[in-house]
Amino acid sequence: MTYETTLIILGFFAFCGGLIDAAVGGGGLVQIPALLHALPQHSIATVFGTNKLAVWAGTASSFFRYINKIKFVWKLLVPTMLSAFVFAFIGAMSIAHIPKQFMTYSVFFLLIIMAVYTFLKKDLGSYSTYIKCGPKEIFLGVFFGGLIGFYDGVFGPGSGSFLLFLFVKVFGFDFLNASASAKVVNIGTFSAALLFFIPAGHVLWEIGIIVAVCNIMGSFVGVFLALRYGSNFIRVFFLILLVFLIIRMGLSIF
Repeated sequence: MTYETTLIILGFFAFCGGLIDAAVGGGGLVQIPALLHALPQHSIATVFGTNKLAVWAGTASSFFRYINKIKFVWKLLVPTMLSAFVFAFIGAMSIAHIPKQFMTYSVFFLLIIMAVYTFLKKDLGSYSTYIKCGPKEIFLGVFFGGLIGFYDGVFGPGSGSFLLFLFVKVFGFDFLNASASAKVVNIGTFSAALLFFIPAGHVLWEIGIIVAVCNIMGSFVGVFLALRYGSNFIRVFFLILLVFLIIRMGLSIF
């Protein structure tokens, strides 16, 4: 396979990853396998660092597309993002010390639980039941933001889906607001990871920039679909994504 063909294939998967990430999160589980397959000569850290550059660009562009359309709860989002930022950096530093097999099994079972719960709760995320943002909500945001941030730094794929589920289930957001809010936290986690990966030389800039541009284009389509069709569309898309991720991870595990 020529270098140009490899870039085209990576660009296609990055576009798909950006679209999925912008709408429901989880695009990394499309994009990272493509990068691993295309860049077998590079370390896992370099693949993850290059991916983080691309998803940071796509997520930032998604956020700016949402910013004038969604009312963000900054009182909750800022401490959640800061916690996620700190623990994502710690996770990135720990990447060589955490058994990937353990992370894979943990994520696999969490995805199943999320899919079953979302499927059974037909009205989950259809409308907002968010009432207030007090000390309890801020504490939960910091706690879960730290957990998801650490996971994002160590492994990453699916963190956006976990954040979306967090905002819907724990804080009562509808799916559209949850999807937009997840972008804020993910910008923090991706930025923290890049602060580790870039100085360590774990970013392939030429490939990363090309993949980032395709990721941004995909994110435009994802945000358009999310705003056009709303929470019910995102709920269905979210379920489809979870089933896809469960099947994909299940095949690789078993």
